[in-house]
Amino acid sequence: MSKAEAIAVSRTVETLLIRENHRFMAEIREALEPGYLLRAAEYLLDCSGPVYIVTGFPVNDTFETDGPAGAFALYRLCEKMGHQAVIITDTVIAGALQDRFVCRSIAGKSFETVSKTAEALYREAPPGLVISIERPGMAADGRYYNMSGEDITSHCGIAEPYLVFAPCPTIAIGDGGNEIGMGNVLSSLSKLNIRPAVSTCSELIVADVSNWGAYALCGMTTWLSGDHLPESDEFATDLDYLVSQGALDGVTREATPTEDGFTREKTSLLLTDIRRAFTEGEAS
Repeated sequence: MSKAEAIAVSRTVETLLIRENHRFMAEIREALEPGYLLRAAEYLLDCSGPVYIVTGFPVNDTFETDGPAGAFALYRLCEKMGHQAVIITDTVIAGALQDRFVCRSIAGKSFETVSKTAEALYREAPPGLVISIERPGMAADGRYYNMSGEDITSHCGIAEPYLVFAPCPTIAIGDGGNEIGMGNVLSSLSKLNIRPAVSTCSELIVADVSNWGAYALCGMTTWLSGDHLPESDEFATDLDYLVSQGALDGVTREATPTEDGFTREKTSLLLTDIRRAFTEGEAS
């Protein structure tokens, strides 16, 4: 397959990821160079060290289902590829997930403190890749905000240093503009009624739901490696598990196994269409 053909498939999936466009990510996508999903997958394929996955968005004194479920998918993919994977998140989330995944707490709410922690970790176990998915990003005023404009700073550990001090490529996945990495499209985000995040990354993936971006990244990486794309709804089991650990839907704020108000059926339909795009790409 030629590079042009791979980019074409990537662009098809990138379009699928923002077809709902309820948060105007279709317009934000126009500021990105096409093929970003492909380039992010190539980072995973070229990775030669541990992969650190930063996630966790606070809501109602707990956390969202969006973010961790995508982190789980990426975690399993990394293990399959032979990479050590570590989820980095807030202490309360790490405690809820550590029975199934290797987790580390962000450990601090000052940039200096977290910077020292991140640098020490990277000296001890240098990363091959750092991925942030649905993690609040600091706005220009140094505070953190949700999509409603509510100040959630007191509930957020400062995670930016894990990308700033990463001696490797960084990937960020977001769906609203207030997440880590969205500084890559800051000028476009100024048109939206939000407090945009200012941090940047090597490659940004936008989607209607951040989990969907992670699922697509896993699919693209698997497809590029030549492996068979399984018809799996493992995400549904992950959502059930997250709700059992106290997670809420970030939009409805209810304890339901949904993602930003979207049902499992909506996610399953999207995954079917994504798999079809890869299958058709193989046949072209």
